[in-house]
Amino acid sequence: MSAAPTARAEPPAHGDLVDGLALGIYEKALVSSSLRTADDWRALLAQVPTAGFSFLDLSIDESPEREARLEWDAAACRRVRDAADAVGTDIGGICLSIHRRIGPGSADPAVRRRAREVMARGLQVCHDLGVPVIQIAGYYCYYEDPGPDAERWYGELLADAVPMAARLGVVMGIENVDGTDVTSIRKAMEFVDAVGSPYLQVYPDLGNIAEQQLDPAVELTAGEGHMVAMHAKDVRPGEPRRVEMGAGTVDWSRSFELLRAQHWAGRLMIEMWNDDAPDSVARCIDAREFIEDRAASAGIPVLAP
Repeated sequence: MSAAPTARAEPPAHGDLVDGLALGIYEKALVSSSLRTADDWRALLAQVPTAGFSFLDLSIDESPEREARLEWDAAACRRVRDAADAVGTDIGGICLSIHRRIGPGSADPAVRRRAREVMARGLQVCHDLGVPVIQIAGYYCYYEDPGPDAERWYGELLADAVPMAARLGVVMGIENVDGTDVTSIRKAMEFVDAVGSPYLQVYPDLGNIAEQQLDPAVELTAGEGHMVAMHAKDVRPGEPRRVEMGAGTVDWSRSFELLRAQHWAGRLMIEMWNDDAPDSVARCIDAREFIEDRAASAGIPVLAP
């Protein structure tokens, strides 16, 4: 296997307007150390261009180490940006997955207050990192049985976050998730339509469409004009993670044909969980080449970093 790209357009000349996808990779797809020093960050980020990707998406999740990123100040964010610049890559977005545990729709008012703090800090960290998009997980209260007000409280948090997002210039994208809450793009669009702000959009996950056994034509049509970025992963029913690209049930050909029909272009992040694998970079290259080939077959160019 080679790291050479298989179906890629040349980087655009300075000043050119070009169509196409930029491919990124998830932080959890790559092996990293404790990420305590600038050298640690450079070592992680250097794997991104090595694997042929244009950007890395970071996670703020349920682990204590990643939850602590909510407390990054401007100087800490600058160190991460500087590390990305030093190796020639970008931070493309943040996945604010911690709302899975700190549910905006929790029956506990203290948890709901903390969910608001998480949103505010997540937006600020995005701004300080220079990141344009924050992915908002579509979970009301994952570890609870949702009560009758869970959906309303979730929607209120999104609406209340819009002024800060707009002030900071960060777009929130609601991800359709596994589970039972915002499981479709159609459902995510209910919140987008209710709020009516360019700073609240949808962030489709092609894998989760398949895992929920939904029709990609219906889902991607529902999000047309509002899909700020996209996740690509493979799945099987009941297995929303760690399925090898091409070994699951996602209809890649049809998905990319539908995106081409919409003239959709933007950032597509390959979502993988390889951070415990010594051959993680090789796995990421395989996944990238798979997606590039499927996109190219649909007539969608993928831009080289």
